[in-house]
Amino acid sequence: ITHWKHGGIVGVLGYGGGVIGRYCDLPEEFPGVAHFHTVRVNPPSGFFYTSKALKELCDIWDKYGSGMTNTHGSTGDLVFLGTQTDKLEPIFAELTAKGWDLGGSGSCLRTPSSCVGKARCEYACIDTMNICHTLTQEFQDELHRPAFPYKFKIKVSGCANDCTAAVARADLSIIGTWKDAIRVDQAEVKNYAKKMDIAEEIVGMCPTKCISFDGSALKINDKDCNRCMHCINQMPKALRPGKEQGATIMLGGKAPIVTGALMSWVVVPFMKLEAPYDNLKDPIRKMWEWWDEHGKNRERIGELVDRMGMRSFLEATGLPPVPQMVKAPRTNPYVFWAPGEVER
Repeated sequence: ITHWKHGGIVGVLGYGGGVIGRYCDLPEEFPGVAHFHTVRVNPPSGFFYTSKALKELCDIWDKYGSGMTNTHGSTGDLVFLGTQTDKLEPIFAELTAKGWDLGGSGSCLRTPSSCVGKARCEYACIDTMNICHTLTQEFQDELHRPAFPYKFKIKVSGCANDCTAAVARADLSIIGTWKDAIRVDQAEVKNYAKKMDIAEEIVGMCPTKCISFDGSALKINDKDCNRCMHCINQMPKALRPGKEQGATIMLGGKAPIVTGALMSWVVVPFMKLEAPYDNLKDPIRKMWEWWDEHGKNRERIGELVDRMGMRSFLEATGLPPVPQMVKAPRTNPYVFWAPGEVER
């Protein structure tokens, strides 16, 4: 039982999202919180702020709102908590005058987010912040004007450490990776061997058993390596990601709301990502077209793939089937041959 209700369409002119209406059902008794709307502000990629920018935001919120913020919530947005309907347009006007924009809410593209990427992290295999910024600018209509069956989240992580938790939380996960061999400095491997048990902590913990160590040299069978980052995390001076870098594109992650939780699964094992990222934008648009045509109300795209099958998804997007797409071998085959395609 709660006295808070989410009802009534409130927002700013021209936008269908970005404001979450909150009302108290006892306005006569508690007039100060009769309205307590939430405003989502689209943050900079990687969550980098200057002190001047933060002061500007706080000044606006002190002027028109409760002063409470959430930096950053599960949405990835900078969240302003608690204002009234007549304050929404002035808030929006002052935010946009300073170069800020509202984030996504409702059945639309939610605010894309990324890790700090190459700005701070030596492991990043892609320019996460540039990718996030470019996609945000490209898909403004989908961000501000809800027209999807349900929400769609994009998160960008620079490596498989996945600091944005994209695999568990994003409908589209963009995970930095590499295609060639891990770079190995054998001299540094010997230094690590003096202070750690490489056989137990590196070789024994490798999920694909692709590493061997003879006491002096570390060898990696890169064909079996799944780029999980464990060995690199443990011995960063000795091991580095390969030089042929790009991203793995994954689909379908979500929390358990309508149906159970889903982890993202691979749809493109390796994609070279260079600005303006047209090779990434095109399949995203095709995914949305298929989802928009077949998705039910409040059905996430991962749930639609589960319902209609991977084959339907691949036919609509033009993506080639690859073994990495199989989540559970021998239980969910998706490759079927049309009559006449196979010689008997």
